[in-house]
Amino acid sequence: MGIMNKAFVKESDNEDDDDALALAQAIPPGSKNYITPAGHKAIKDELLQLIDVDRPEVVRVVHWAASNGDRSENGDYIYGKRRLREIDRRIRFLTKRLDSAFVVDPSVHYGNDQVFFGATVTYMNKAGEEHTVRIVGVDELDPLQGKISWVSPVARALTKAREGEVVTLQTPQGVDELDILSVEYPEPVTD
Repeated sequence: MGIMNKAFVKESDNEDDDDALALAQAIPPGSKNYITPAGHKAIKDELLQLIDVDRPEVVRVVHWAASNGDRSENGDYIYGKRRLREIDRRIRFLTKRLDSAFVVDPSVHYGNDQVFFGATVTYMNKAGEEHTVRIVGVDELDPLQGKISWVSPVARALTKAREGEVVTLQTPQGVDELDILSVEYPEPVTD
C-alpha cells in the first residue's frame, strides 16, 4: 500500500503549452504579439542566462549528484532534475515568445500627442486620481511599475485618443471618464 503510482505524481510535460495558450488568449485573434525593444531585450537576456549559465550549472550538479550512487534518496539529484525540467520549460516558453514577438519602437511617435503602443500616458479619472501608465506588450506587463498591456481595458480606452481629450472606460463600478493630461514617447536613439 505504501507504493504510489507514478501516474499520480508525474508532472505535466505540457505545462509550457498551458502558459503559452494563456498568454496567446490575452492577445486578440489576428493581432501580433507586440513588444517594445526593451521588453524584447529582457526576454532575450533571460533566455541567454538560462542557456549559457543556469542550465550548465544545474547539469553539472545533477551529474555530480548522480555519481554519488543511489538516486532514489539523493536530494541534490532529485532537486536538480526538477530544476532542470523547470529551466527547460522556461527556455521553450521564452523561445516561443521571442518567435512570436513583433518589436515596435515607440520612439517613432516621439513628439506626438496621440496615444499608441509604447506611450506613457498620464490621466485623471472622475475621482480626481492621477495615474501614469506605459502601454507595453503582454510579455512586459508590470502593473506595480505602471506598465499595462496594450490589450487591457484602460489601454484600449486610451489608444488613439489625444492629449486633452476625455475617454470613457467601462469598469465593474460603472462608467469612468479618463482625462488625458499628457502623452509621452521616448526620444529616438541616434547612433
